[in-house]
This record gives sequence, C-alpha cells and structure tokens, in this order.
Amino acid sequence: MISLFSYKQKLPNKQLFRIILFDTLSWLLCLYLQMFLAALSFAYFAKALSGSYMKSTITQLERRFDISSYLIGIIDGSFEVGNLLVIAFVSYFGAKLHRPKIIAVGCILMSFGTFLIAMPHFILGRYKIETSIRSSVNSTNSLFPCPASSPESIRAGCERESSVSMWIYVFLGNILRGIGETPVQPLGISYIDDYAQSENAALYIGCVQTISIIGPVFGYLLGSLCAKIYVDIGYVDIETLAITPADARWVGAWWLGYLIAGVITLMSAVPFWFLPKSLPMPVDKHDSSCTPEQTRFIKDSPNMEDKFRPEEPANLHQMAKEFVPTLKSLLGNPVYIVYLCVTIIQFNSLIGMVTYKPKYIEQHYGQSASTANFLMGMVNIPAVALGMFSGGVVMKKYKLGIMGAAKLAFGTSLLGYLLSLFFLAMGCENSKVAGITVSYSGYMVIYTHDNSGTAHYSRPTSWVEGLEWDPVCGQNGITYCPHRASCDKIFPYFMALSVISSFIISLGGTPGFVLLVRCIKPELKSLALGIHTLATRTLAGIPAPIYFGAIIDTTCLKWGYKTCGGRGACRIYNTSVYRIVYLGLTLGLRAVSFVFCILGFSLLKQHIKREEKKVLSNGRAELESLRKEEDNSIHYEQFILALDCSPDRETG
Repeated sequence: MISLFSYKQKLPNKQLFRIILFDTLSWLLCLYLQMFLAALSFAYFAKALSGSYMKSTITQLERRFDISSYLIGIIDGSFEVGNLLVIAFVSYFGAKLHRPKIIAVGCILMSFGTFLIAMPHFILGRYKIETSIRSSVNSTNSLFPCPASSPESIRAGCERESSVSMWIYVFLGNILRGIGETPVQPLGISYIDDYAQSENAALYIGCVQTISIIGPVFGYLLGSLCAKIYVDIGYVDIETLAITPADARWVGAWWLGYLIAGVITLMSAVPFWFLPKSLPMPVDKHDSSCTPEQTRFIKDSPNMEDKFRPEEPANLHQMAKEFVPTLKSLLGNPVYIVYLCVTIIQFNSLIGMVTYKPKYIEQHYGQSASTANFLMGMVNIPAVALGMFSGGVVMKKYKLGIMGAAKLAFGTSLLGYLLSLFFLAMGCENSKVAGITVSYSGYMVIYTHDNSGTAHYSRPTSWVEGLEWDPVCGQNGITYCPHRASCDKIFPYFMALSVISSFIISLGGTPGFVLLVRCIKPELKSLALGIHTLATRTLAGIPAPIYFGAIIDTTCLKWGYKTCGGRGACRIYNTSVYRIVYLGLTLGLRAVSFVFCILGFSLLKQHIKREEKKVLSNGRAELESLRKEEDNSIHYEQFILALDCSPDRETG
C-alpha cells in the first residue's frame, strides 16, 4: 500500500486524489468480499440446517408413512438426484455468469422444496396409533383387546390409502432441494478462492465450512424439539394419548421443522442479489499471461482499473464448445481422479453412518428420538465444527502446502479410524421380548394389562401376521416396553468416543478441501468442484442411504402392518446384528479408502516434482526477462508520472 504521508509533498493533487480513491475502493472491495463471505456462510447454514433436519426426522417419517428404512434411504437419496440433474452445467456455465445471483436463485428453490416436504401433513388425515386395545366409552380404566375400528371404517381407510402415497411429496420436495443447493458450494467456494488472498483463502473456506457444521447443530436441536411435540398438535388432547415420545409408535411434529427451515432458507437468498458479479483480483493471483513488467505495474499502480479483469459478455455457444475439451483436461489429472475415488468411498461410509446414527442410538441404546437428536446436535456436531475450524487454523499457521495438507488429512483420518474400532466393543444385549427374542413354548404372547400389570391372554405364533404392535410391561421381568439397564452404563462411553473420533477426523476436512482446489489448474476450479460434488453425490449420496437402509431392514425382528395389509415400519430390531452390520459396513468402507490414499501420495509426489521443474525453468526465463525490461519499466513509470505532472493535464 502506498503511504499518503511519504508522497504528500512530492505528488500533485490529481495523483494524490487517485491514491485516496484507490485506498477507498480497496476498502469497499474488501467489504464486498466480507459481505459475500457472510452471505455464503448463512446460505451454508440454511442448507445444512434443512439437510440435518431431514436426517433427524427419519424415524418420524418411517412411522408416519409406515415405510421401511430402505424406502427412507430412497427418499434421502433423492436430494442427490436433484444435484445430479444440474450440477455439471451449473458448475461450468455458472462460473462464467453472475455467481451470486445464481446462488440466490438456488436458495429460493431450496426453500420451495422444503415447504413441499411439509405438505403431506396438511393433506393426510389424523395419525392413527397402531394398537390392539381401546377404551370404553365412559371409562379410561377398562381396556378391551379388540380393534377400535369397524370393518366399514377399515374399508374406507383402504380406499383413501389407494391414492398416491403421500411420501411422494417428500421425495419430490427433496429433489427440488437438491436442485436448489447445487450452485452454493462450487460457485461460492470458487468465488472466495478467486478473489481472496492465497494465504487467507484456506481460513475463509474453513470459516464457511465451520458455519456449515453449525447448521446441523440447530437442525438436530430443531429435530429434538419437534420430536417431543405430537404430530397432530392442536387437534388432539395430548393428555389423552396412551403413548409417550419413548414409544415405538410415537410420531412427532416433523412437518413443523420443515416450515421453519424453509423460511430460513428463503431469507438466505436476499443478500446475494446485492453483490457484484466479480471483485478485483489479488496481486498474487494475477493472470499468468502477464509479463513481469505488467505484474510490477499492477502491484504498484494506483489506478483501480488496472486490478480488474476485463469482463466480456458471456458467449454460451463458445462455452458449450469448450466444455468437452475442458472436462477432458480435468479428468486427465491422475491426482484429481484418485482424490475422487478416496472421497467417494469415504463419503459412502460417512453418509451411511450419519443418516442412520440417530436411529442407531434409538434402537441400540434405547434412547428416544428427541434425546438422540439432542445429543447429535449439542455434543457430536460441535466437535466436528471445532475440528473443521482447527484444521483451517493449522493450515494458515504452518502455511502447509499441497503435500502438507494431504499428510494432515490422511493422518487424522487414520487416527480417527483406529479409535472408531472400539465402537464394536460397546454393544448391548437384545431386549427380552416374549416370542421374539425369548422363546415362549412356541407361542407368541400379545399382552394387555390392567393397573397391576397382569397379563391377560396369549395367541399362537401363527396368528402374529396382521396383529397390531402394542408392547406393555409384564410382572415376569420380560420386556414389552424395551429397556436395558446395561446400555445406560455403556452409552456415555459411546458418546465420549464418538465426540473424540469425530473431532480428530474433521481436523482433516479443510486440508482435504484445500488439496482439491490446489491440485488443479485455476481455470478448472469451478468445474472440478462441480464434478467432485456430482461424483460424491451420485456414487455415495444416492446409494449409501439405500443400501445401508436395506441392510438394516434385514435385522428387523418385528414388522408393523398397514391397515390394508402389507408390511409397514419395523417395530423392533435384533440390536446385536444391527451393531455388527452398521458399524462393520461403516469401518470396512473407510479401510478400503486408505488403499487409494497410498496410491494418491505417490501420484501427488510426482505431480509436485513436475510443477517444481516448471517453476525452475520458467523462473530462469522470467529473471532474464525481468533484467532486460527493468530499465524500460523505470522509464515507463517516470513517463506516467510526467504525464500526471503536466500543466496541460492539470488545466485540461
């Protein structure tokens, strides 16, 4: 920065005015970058909040629509389908258009999709609790083991259910959310990396990623709050309900959180409409086509227009012609390809684990949906946010290069993996449920109870199909409302290890992301980020929830049944098998990714050596050119100063 005081006596008024104008505009442009950073952080927060809230409502959606984990996986993966439809085109064409406004349009689409997800609640009738007992008309103490509905009402209900399933609205709304979310990451991150100083870019990206982790904190807390509220709040007397949030049939106010998330996402679109298409390029990111003399002139010139890249009108036809060669150039980078393979495998593990972790806490450790979501939001997610931010700080403090970032990302991932192996030892025994996990002489026992808890009747195992699920407690110590005291002792250790391993793994998040944008050519950054997002969501985001859900379904011991027949949601799982398949699949995928990491290190070393040779050869040529042109540069600057001091210029 040119000092005003040192030049005050030497420069004429016009030159001094230019310097003051330059400083003022520099401050304004720095402010624009900070505004964009704040707006992008809010957009990341909004999309992360709605996405995590979707994860928190998985068990609620299963029970409300009476569907399996496999089908829930399809609904969850529909978000990635929306991304798949437009990600490549948005990343390529969007980078050449007005990026902030494209992000704004995406936020609006996300909000509309979130509102659409909540729509089935206002179309469906009231939620009917699956039960085998009903109260008499005038008494709350007399209970009868007979269905509460007549055959005529059941037949009418079947006719209503024969229409289009309401979960289709959730599926379509999630697709629309995916389409709207598409431009936020590739265009937002590339915008920051383009216009921020190189030494600050990693910290800025770390800040944005940290904010995106804070979003899930509020998303899971919102899920915890809504899970405590009964689904038909305002239409039923809560005190008359025979079930509590700990019951396997309880459904919370899942729709309420989507309305709140939709409003927040809509608000995040507003700031982007007021941001410019581009900002001045930092000195250390000037065009590579500039000569050394031009570089010095850009650095020292007080003329603001010299720091801007000229903006040419967008030529869509030309951009379309260049797309295939550009894509071929990107996919010809072996380091980028191996990086894709590693992240695809690790994202399969991560997405499958995160999607069903609240459900795992509920089923394996006997916690309610509200408690599981609260712990995810208040304990697990903050550890991840701290890890992401700390990774960015480490990158900045130690000024890690590409290889340093790769080593940090790999080391933290490996250490977190080794700690995660201890989860396999933190298991609980199956609940003792008569006729399901405990033999009862060939008979399945369906219990009802009076005030003393005495069991009244039993039916043969062959009668199980079609019977309602109505678990209650017996005096013999066999579980009909599942509870295992041993799990209460193990669960705190599970959560503590979960926090530590999550923090360590997330330390490598920011270095890994910086590695992605630094191992490719600058002009390919937006496309590289887009293809990365496309690949991870196509090959991880879509299939992982589906096959994780399908495998979890195989551990079900007792399925619910719909009014009109057909299998509904699972009521109780074999928790021992659940633990083995859930954790085994998660850890197995991560183990496979480390094989590709070894190959990646070898290719990265070769890539760095090639780049160093190019720099050395180009450096000698540039040094010679700089020496030859040094005198011309001095004369040129003196000529510019003379023009500024010319009496004709002052009076003209």
